[in-house]
Amino acid sequence: MAGPAPRPGILDIAPYVPGDAHADGAGRLIRLASNENPLGPSPHVVAAIRAVAPDQHRYPDGGSVALAQALGALHGLDPARIVCGAGSDELLGLIALAYAGPGDQVLHTVHGFLVYPIAARVAGATPMAAPERALTADVDALLARVTERTRIVFLANPNNPTGTWLPADELERLRAGLPDRVLLVIDAAYAEYVTEAGYEPGIRLVDRHDSVVMTRTFSKIYGLAGLRLGWAYGPPAVIDALHRVRGPFNVGAVTQAAGLAAIADQDHVARARAVNTAERARLTERLGALGLTVHPSVANFVLVSFGDAAAADAVRTGLKARGILVRQMGGYGLPDCLRITTSTTDETTAVIDAITDLRQGGGGDG
Repeated sequence: MAGPAPRPGILDIAPYVPGDAHADGAGRLIRLASNENPLGPSPHVVAAIRAVAPDQHRYPDGGSVALAQALGALHGLDPARIVCGAGSDELLGLIALAYAGPGDQVLHTVHGFLVYPIAARVAGATPMAAPERALTADVDALLARVTERTRIVFLANPNNPTGTWLPADELERLRAGLPDRVLLVIDAAYAEYVTEAGYEPGIRLVDRHDSVVMTRTFSKIYGLAGLRLGWAYGPPAVIDALHRVRGPFNVGAVTQAAGLAAIADQDHVARARAVNTAERARLTERLGALGLTVHPSVANFVLVSFGDAAAADAVRTGLKARGILVRQMGGYGLPDCLRITTSTTDETTAVIDAITDLRQGGGGDG
């Protein structure tokens, strides 16, 4: 029997496939496929979740007002220009729904986050990919592909899965070259990990322009991936539009409580950043010493090239057999690469030792 048909184009969307979370037969499992914080959330977050657990028969604050106020206080922002969502993924989708539709184009870089083309297609718009230069967003290439139909430019900075970034002056040059009708979305999901001079997550750009919005997440350095919490900072008109299209209770009470506790524990954030910086450097150095190409990263992962797709998949399979999960990058147009999340000292050592063994004789050297 024929049932209702979805809107044209919906079934053409390739669903987002997350990184592996299970390995049959493995004892200890080391999850390095999804850029999660290996330290987990702050202990204060766990306590906050327990404290609000008995009150789940009550609706949450529909506007996440206390959370917006806490974010505003932390970053020096106007809370009225902040909207919270179920992860930054939800907000990216809402931006596409609010500002693009059939006949419109949504621009992103060729190795940009896979949610961008999905969000565009869900809205009925056409995603367009601009080439990168050395796995880094190319401002000139993006501007060259802007047409009369372009409505949104999505730019991850730092980018997932490459780990590369653009300095503030390049973001300003991009905004200056775009028509005012085009909304520039700076996806700064990994901003808290960046220590390089010249980086700015997008706040200054939002403050100077009416057509820029910055999105952030609690999934990474705050360790709240399982609770789904993100936020956006933008011009009043953009934030108003997002409030109109979001669900009335899109962030649950437990998630809001966890977010408030996470914001309050910046010492935990600093520890996570320090561990990441040290282990990312060690992972880069040790894998590079094996003759692998480890692309420079400022995020909480590294992108490693194994020369060809077969070699990369052999290493991924070999690691999985040992209970170590990493992310294959074929879906991003990088089939010869694996993305490896940085982790604790012992887990970093485990993945280095396993790749070394596979390269030396375990079938992973292509």
